Amino acid sequence: MADGAAKPDAAVVRDALGVGVAVGLSGFAFGVTSAGGGLGLLQTCALSLLVFTGASQFALVGALAAGGNPYTAAAGAFFLGVRNAFYGLRLSQLLALPRAVRPFAAQWVIDETTAVTLAQPTRRAARIGFTVTGVTLYVLWNLTTLLGALGAKAIGDTRAWGLDAAGPAVFLALLAPMLRTATERAVAGLAVLLGLGLLPVLPAGVPVLVAALAAPVALFVSGRRGPRDPQDPDMVSKDKAKDTSEAKDKAKDKAKDKAKDKAKDKAKDKAKAKDKAKAKDKAKAKDKAKAKDKAKAKAMEEGR
Repeated sequence: MADGAAKPDAAVVRDALGVGVAVGLSGFAFGVTSAGGGLGLLQTCALSLLVFTGASQFALVGALAAGGNPYTAAAGAFFLGVRNAFYGLRLSQLLALPRAVRPFAAQWVIDETTAVTLAQPTRRAARIGFTVTGVTLYVLWNLTTLLGALGAKAIGDTRAWGLDAAGPAVFLALLAPMLRTATERAVAGLAVLLGLGLLPVLPAGVPVLVAALAAPVALFVSGRRGPRDPQDPDMVSKDKAKDTSEAKDKAKDKAKDKAKDKAKDKAKDKAKAKDKAKAKDKAKAKDKAKAKDKAKAKAMEEGR
């Protein structure tokens, strides 16, 4: 979760609604694209209701519209949706939802709900952000999908309006802000080259699967290259964590030294007090001896 003080519930709801409404409206583009690609109304709506992950839906429809094998198209959509499983691992720890609720909440684990949830400073805010974003986005996405599919007939040829490019455009709009490191940008660039380069020679949908090889290749090259750019957000984050750890260690060492100095000073004060008490006892003994000698001398004089 993000660091910081508690965030007002109203602010969390406002941010979640902003994301949910903005992305939810793009379901219209999916509905139009799906219907224009040959899928029926029920098929289009079922995809949004059951799959509910935009990138996978657009990938599936795009591959089918291009004449690709349904199994290959489904495989490409599946691999795009696998990332949601990893989101779920992280969100399950942050949200800590009851077991009975988790199967239903899993349907809303997508890019947008994850982004809103991780941006919250507390568990309460994270739960509110996840719920509001999920509900808003799910309702709007399915409603606009229905409207888009119904409106596709009135619009006519979606290619003439350029709506066949809506899917990739929406996907790129969601993806671009996430490419914050040099490695991530390298993976995206290599995936684009592989996908476009293999498009003329491989069946529709297969280039998407091959483009997934960009990730291990870029990571391997990045690892062989050595230290990354110091401006890389990952490096900056690690450096900050390292600095924080070093600062904590220094603070602990300083506290230990201070405790040792305090113990030494206390021991010195105790030794001084002991020496002072000894000196006082000696002085008392000396005075007592003098008083005794004086009394003895006086008794002798009286005896004469």
